[in-house]
Amino acid sequence: MRVLLIHGSGGNPRSAWASVRPLGDEFELVAPHRGGYPPSPPLERIDFEEQAEELAPLLAEGVHLVGHSYGGVIALLIAARHPQLVRSLTVSEPPAFALARGNEDAVRLVERLDSHFTSGPRDPRTFAVGFFELVGVSATLPDPLPPELEQSVRATMAERPPWEAQVPLDELASTPFPKLVVSGAHEPAFEAVCDVLQARLRAERAVLPGAGHNIPRAPGYVELLGDFLRG
Repeated sequence: MRVLLIHGSGGNPRSAWASVRPLGDEFELVAPHRGGYPPSPPLERIDFEEQAEELAPLLAEGVHLVGHSYGGVIALLIAARHPQLVRSLTVSEPPAFALARGNEDAVRLVERLDSHFTSGPRDPRTFAVGFFELVGVSATLPDPLPPELEQSVRATMAERPPWEAQVPLDELASTPFPKLVVSGAHEPAFEAVCDVLQARLRAERAVLPGAGHNIPRAPGYVELLGDFLRG
């Protein structure tokens, strides 16, 4: 069974999905580099809508779709557009904050993120430090950043804000495949989004503390994902 793993911002599939490699003994793991992230050439603008279309051909004849963070937004869009090719959908903390419109925690986090992206530091390392702090990623960044990591950060800086995504919940709710939504109990804004997804999609819900926004590295994630895929 093929599992399509879509990585989030600030890294690459190798680092984002390192923890799930043991599942490769049982599943065919496909972890593409999103456009703009190395080794792909840099892009001036990255759009979740366009990347959903670019990655859709990897669905082949059926796939378990797994997305984290920005990749979770892309996974939601792919699943809604190509439901006949999706066996299951797993998303962890997608920053689709429009789903939690009116939630005070989501509003505050969007305001802080928008300020960081529009008027924050343009130096990649300084930007990354502030961005990781806002979303709940604990990371020690080398100084200076190696070229590959610098390009990854610049790709994040070029991304269309994910809170602009219009996730078609009604279409997704009508699909037959099972859904799993995972959060990390570190940021109320992400919990609010995941709660909406659980309710509207009738999804299974899991909370895995211990890794902040790095949900795939959280204790129990690999076991949870493996059991869900087998089920």
